[in-house]
Amino acid sequence: MTMVSDDTLQILEMLKKVATKTLEKKRRLGQYAVIWRDGKAIAVGEDAPQESDTGHSYN
Repeated sequence: MTMVSDDTLQILEMLKKVATKTLEKKRRLGQYAVIWRDGKAIAVGEDAPQESDTGHSYN
């Protein structure tokens, strides 16, 4: 098993908090976000671009 230092765990927790806070802020502002899900980048949110908008598939 790989041992992870306390500093590394603290950094990971802070990154998770920042990401959560940023995604919540974008949601409240009505902005979409691009996230990684099932090995693909997808756009989520009410104003997320669709494939017909850009020629790229985000969903």
